[in-house]
Amino acid sequence: MKIAIIFGTRPEAIKMAPIVHEARRVAEPLIVSTGQHREMVAPILDWFGIRPDRDLALMKQGQTPQDLLARAMVALGELLEKEKPDAVLVQGDTSTALAGALAAFHLKIPVGHVEAGLRTGDIRSPFPEEANRQLISRLATWHFAPTARQARLLANERVSGSIDEVGNTVVDALQWTSQRLGPVHMPERPIILVTAHRRESFGEPMRQSFSALADLARFYPAFDFIYPVHRNPNVLQPAHEILGHIDNFHLVEPLEYPALIDLLRRSYLVISDSGGIQEEAPSFGVPVLILRESTERPEVIEAGIGQLVGTSRELILEKAAHFLDSPTNRKAVAAIPNPFGDGRTAQRILARVVSG
Repeated sequence: MKIAIIFGTRPEAIKMAPIVHEARRVAEPLIVSTGQHREMVAPILDWFGIRPDRDLALMKQGQTPQDLLARAMVALGELLEKEKPDAVLVQGDTSTALAGALAAFHLKIPVGHVEAGLRTGDIRSPFPEEANRQLISRLATWHFAPTARQARLLANERVSGSIDEVGNTVVDALQWTSQRLGPVHMPERPIILVTAHRRESFGEPMRQSFSALADLARFYPAFDFIYPVHRNPNVLQPAHEILGHIDNFHLVEPLEYPALIDLLRRSYLVISDSGGIQEEAPSFGVPVLILRESTERPEVIEAGIGQLVGTSRELILEKAAHFLDSPTNRKAVAAIPNPFGDGRTAQRILARVVSG
């Protein structure tokens, strides 16, 4: 059975890597990269030992999201028509995922949606991801929901096709990576990992959260704050302006995936607007303060691992203090299992697709 596995961004590559590994064992994978984030994807593929069968190299300077979507749909349509796979797998909510689903749908090739059913309920947040994933749900044959909540949401939407609660492949990738990294070496000074890059936070909201983080670092000088800063000027400029002169706040270059996972598993606390971090941190028992007003991953909050703080100075300081002032509160989180999977998600997905 030939299965086209399509990705284009760094998060997609990470979450599709376990599926590629499993597909090599049970099927004939056709590995397709659109090149949406080509430079960021290459090190991920090297780490997981993956070489695309087709690299469409679609990204161009100054390209708008609608340009990328249109060009990706055309290029993927031509490729799928030529290769004639028996199934197509897309992941998440990117332009690449939507283009792959649309192209396959028009060719009457069944689509499997990995990480299906995530919803904020606000079509404009995150933008355009919420719209992308809702559209993919209308096209998919197999809906692979990470949790029971997402499976219920899909059922309530009355999507066509099958709905399977399988976990999230990010946990498969994380376990594989952690095993390769070897034992965890804890730092002399506790680490607070910070990541912030989302488009909807650009401008005043991001400046507000950075100001709160600056205060937090000054209040807790015994902790080292480490922030791998996104290269986007909308992030880079305010980060250096507000955080760059604080002794225990370290602004570093973006980290490769293995280095980020190693830093995450050695962290005392994470403060982040990343969806992936919300899924990864629970595997290491690390609490997460979420720099967003809402999350499509409420399981992390319900489990007691994450807290929504938005960009509010008061909430950021209050929720951080809950963990920083009390090792007991921190240890309680370490005992909570990851609600997003057990490391066998890729096996479940391929078993369903291969069985039809």
